[in-house]
Amino acid sequence: AVTLAVARLPFFPLREVVVGVPLREVTPTQIEYAARTAVAGNFFTVNLDAVRAAFEKLPWVRKAEVRRRWPDGLELGIEEHLAEARWKQADGAEVRLVNSEGEVFAAASNAALPLFVGPEGSAPAILERYRELVPLLEPLGRRPQSLALSPRQAWQLRLDDGVLLDLGRDQAKSRVNERLQRFTDVYGQATERLKARADVIDLRYPNGFAMRVARAGEGRK
Repeated sequence: AVTLAVARLPFFPLREVVVGVPLREVTPTQIEYAARTAVAGNFFTVNLDAVRAAFEKLPWVRKAEVRRRWPDGLELGIEEHLAEARWKQADGAEVRLVNSEGEVFAAASNAALPLFVGPEGSAPAILERYRELVPLLEPLGRRPQSLALSPRQAWQLRLDDGVLLDLGRDQAKSRVNERLQRFTDVYGQATERLKARADVIDLRYPNGFAMRVARAGEGRK
């Protein structure tokens, strides 16, 4: 009882919060605000779980750890989200972000990130497929601008030059990745023959693909 009474005396005030690692996205102002609103009590009585929860509510914070730092401080460890894409749920209007673990979170970013579109809960699958498709596009010198998954599990990929690839669904004898690989192997020859760039390419065929080339305001296959 005496020990508890001494711990509650105003002789052990908390004076500082020390951030253990440099932060990229979380600002000192946000850290200060969370500390002022969540840190209560002294060195012994502060509720570390409540403080941790307050910091984890900040944008860009994925996980937070809080420890006492003798004699008058708290040590704060923060794992920030690493954004890999923007996220738009297929039936919603709000645009959020997807981190490197495939988790959707709310934060603002000015980075040039690809857009993922899909049903709720599909962000991890889209991120995995995105990582598989990026190397396949390297021979073309292109990168995905957006990747969409429909409720029927069909894929659409828009490249950074505006070309739309209709990839369709994975099939037992023809996976999406295999069809894209076949396309990249011959795309240069196809465009050379057509003397024009395609704006839509349909890769849903098991043994080939169709190209729609826009000329003078009209589409041609």
